Amino acid sequence: MSDQIKFIVDNLNKEPFRKNYNLITFDSLEPMQLLQILNDILAEIDPKQVVDIREEMPEQTAKRMLSLLGILKYKPPGNATDMSTFRQGLVIGSKPVIYPVLHWLLQRTPELKKRAYLARFLIKLEVPSEFLQDETMADTNKQYEELMEAFKTLHKECEQLKTSGFSTAEIRRDISAMEEEKDQLIKRVERLKKRVETVQNHQRMLKIARQLRVEKEREEFLAQQKQEQKNQLFHAVQRLQRVQNQLKSMRHAAADAKPESLMKRLEEEVKFNSYMVTEKFPKELENKKKELHFLQKVVSEPAMGHSDLLELESKINEINTQINQLIEKKMMRNEPIESKLSLYRQQASIISRKKEAKAEELQEAKEKLTSLEREVSLKTNQTREFGGTEVLKGDEQAIEEKKGISGYSYTQEELERVSALKSEVDEMKGRTLDDMSEMVKKLNSLVSEKKSALAPVLKELRQLRQKCQELTQECDEKKSQYDSCAAGLESNRSKLEQEVRGLREECLQEESRYHYTNCMIKNLEVQLRRATDEMKVYVSSDQQEKRKAIREQYTRNIAEQENLGKTLREKQKAVRESHGPNMKQAKMWRDFEQLMECKKQCFLKQQSQTSIGQVIQEGGEDRLIL
Repeated sequence: MSDQIKFIVDNLNKEPFRKNYNLITFDSLEPMQLLQILNDILAEIDPKQVVDIREEMPEQTAKRMLSLLGILKYKPPGNATDMSTFRQGLVIGSKPVIYPVLHWLLQRTPELKKRAYLARFLIKLEVPSEFLQDETMADTNKQYEELMEAFKTLHKECEQLKTSGFSTAEIRRDISAMEEEKDQLIKRVERLKKRVETVQNHQRMLKIARQLRVEKEREEFLAQQKQEQKNQLFHAVQRLQRVQNQLKSMRHAAADAKPESLMKRLEEEVKFNSYMVTEKFPKELENKKKELHFLQKVVSEPAMGHSDLLELESKINEINTQINQLIEKKMMRNEPIESKLSLYRQQASIISRKKEAKAEELQEAKEKLTSLEREVSLKTNQTREFGGTEVLKGDEQAIEEKKGISGYSYTQEELERVSALKSEVDEMKGRTLDDMSEMVKKLNSLVSEKKSALAPVLKELRQLRQKCQELTQECDEKKSQYDSCAAGLESNRSKLEQEVRGLREECLQEESRYHYTNCMIKNLEVQLRRATDEMKVYVSSDQQEKRKAIREQYTRNIAEQENLGKTLREKQKAVRESHGPNMKQAKMWRDFEQLMECKKQCFLKQQSQTSIGQVIQEGGEDRLIL
């Protein structure tokens, strides 16, 4: 309960409430003040709840608060009987009822603001069925439901845009840049129109230019079709070469191979393919799925700021420290079984990595082999197209030496390689120019589409800007009026608070003075009563009553004390007189005690020594018997 009150006080002291409470002042608030605080928090969530509860009936206040808490989906603890207790506590401002409500509201203020805002538009009004028989009423209700659905979709889109990371400032900058480009293009078109109008037969020339543009577009379309057909032909030739290479390899394998070697090769291929299918590809697929899931998660989340990145870095550091601690604990245990298992695991991981590396090398070698076979088949087909025959390298060199033109084939290959590179570069340049022209056309068409799409938006934006300026001006006027009125009310309030403070201090002083006077009067009354009783007893003729008087008691006490003092003085005098003889006697006794102690020591000493005779003490005399 104390943590709950502390949380409530801390939040009430912050914006927008600024109450300046502490735990003592908050706990000492009256029920009406607690209800006003609850109403202020509800007014912060829903501005319609701004009401001074002193000007409202308690039943209306409780009904209004209960309806809003129901919309906000607040669930009081307990069953139906507790629900009635909750209603009664809300009416009277009971602390056990108000405190949990305040804690719940202050914990979820942003979420509840959004819920209260949506409730204004999404709480459906229940229309009786007999009213819906009217066509006008039914059409209006249907339109109302459609508008509600449209509001739902628009609100969802708005929330998605808020979380997507788009900035309205960037959109406005883009719109302003497009507007400037549009104005420049319009001016440029007007200038060109003015220049063309001065030329003779400009209509005919414009018609010819239009036809030329159409033909150029058609030429570009045909060139694109031609390029697509070339690409299709190139892919078809590649497929044909691939199939021919496979057929050739199969014939070659079938010509000079035995069944055992074929089976061994097939087994190796099956093992390799099974490894790739069961181990390598699933791992890669799982990694790709994880990466895709992570990227989708990153895309779905809103744009992160610097504080979010710092928080993630701190979490990563904490997790890394935890991992290091666990590793240290595991190393400290150092169990032999675990060490053996870790050794086997390490060996297994090394073997698996080597296996994966060899599989990748084999895959790369196969790809390189297929590319080389494709290149060889391509060269062979080119040679056949030019009417040549296949000649081995050694035979070709021998023929060149025989003809006296050694090095001719090498030079021819270099020339062919250089010419092929030059044709590739030229083709790349042409393709780049075509791509750039196509990209420029696409950009121009995209700009024109965006401009045409933004034209009604810009028109509406201008109207909204004008309306915004009017509303801003009106808001400034209202704000100045409000500020002047608030300043007057604030000065009046401060004056009234000072007067109230002075009157309260005066009231407290008068109240303390009243209590002090009342106590003094009571004390005087008691003393007066005692004095009257004493006077009656003292004047009374009865001796028994007279002895009860305080004066008589004090007289007797004085006489007793005087007698006691007299006896004590006599005792003091006797003690002083007998002090000297007593001290002398005490000294004699101490001397006697020392003498006896000395005799005792001498006797003990004599007994401890070796005696020549025997000493007998008798009649106060000592006799030595040898």
